[in-house]
Amino acid sequence: MSDLSAGEVLFTRKGAIGHILLNRPKALNALTLNMCELMIAQLKSWAKDDAVKAIVIRGAGEKAFCAGGDVVRLYEDGKAGLPYPYQFWSTEYRLNTLIKRYPKPYIALVDGIVMGGGVGVSVHGGYRVATEKTMFAMPETGIGLFPDVGGGYFLPRLAGSAGMYLGLTGKRLKGADCVALGLAEALVPHDRLDELETRLASDAVSDLDEISYLIAPFAEPVKNAPISADRIAIGRHFDLGSVEAVMASLENEGGEWGAEQAKILRTKSPTAMKVTFRQIREGANLSFEDCMKMEWRIANRCAVGKDFYEGVRALLIDKDNTPRWSPETLAGVTDADVAAYFAPLPGKELDLSNIL
Repeated sequence: MSDLSAGEVLFTRKGAIGHILLNRPKALNALTLNMCELMIAQLKSWAKDDAVKAIVIRGAGEKAFCAGGDVVRLYEDGKAGLPYPYQFWSTEYRLNTLIKRYPKPYIALVDGIVMGGGVGVSVHGGYRVATEKTMFAMPETGIGLFPDVGGGYFLPRLAGSAGMYLGLTGKRLKGADCVALGLAEALVPHDRLDELETRLASDAVSDLDEISYLIAPFAEPVKNAPISADRIAIGRHFDLGSVEAVMASLENEGGEWGAEQAKILRTKSPTAMKVTFRQIREGANLSFEDCMKMEWRIANRCAVGKDFYEGVRALLIDKDNTPRWSPETLAGVTDADVAAYFAPLPGKELDLSNIL
């Protein structure tokens, strides 16, 4: 293992906690395959270490906790027919599952940008702390993907169809919104995170109730979260039976909010929206592991489809912001097209054995 590779994510013992620092600040701490592999190995080691009572994960720099996966690498290697996308997604999904099932408290200090893969290494932990700098989003439909890393599990479990709203629109949330929706347990000022971390390390807490009690003095009350004003409208429009019904409801309401959401949805991949809609509906009744296996099937189909590559080209490569989706309209995406993304992968299903 080279120093460069090891330097992408740093592991240290701080008192009673195992500390993970995502360490690619210039890349907004975007995840790589190497980072996922290293985290799995270290988390397994700490699970067996009685001296480690809890895990704390943070992102380096001032801008981001983790802005997602290394999408440009996935784009380049996927277009070239190389195996990296499959290696990355399968390893990332195993890491997400390990975090979800981790036997010790896993505390994510989610400061700055947290999107996609960054959500996957934070939201499934036992305790999430947001700050006034947190900016949360699952923006995948805008690049022809779907809200993976367990989005099929946690999004449908948010109240009032908020998960469908976030998954389809890619809405950006503030830290207070995350607490209001249950995506974080506490809102702690950015300037107090180091002090909080020191307290966690010194108190050797090993129980989520104890951690909640310890964090409470650092937390600020959440009042008037921006998302609260839209909760009724979200429930009215995003609890309908299809993406077409959601669009029609938004367009027919006549108000400014509905018109703005419809405008946003019209920029997204029609295929990705329909796949996401089914993913969230099905995920509501699946175990976490079954959601991850479902998402692995979808990811495999995205890797050989068109919209992911077109979305990344338009938004991140050429940056012309004019993706040419295929099909271009919701009407052009058939039920059979969507079903193909969820079909079994004989001999290639995601292996979630030996997680711990």
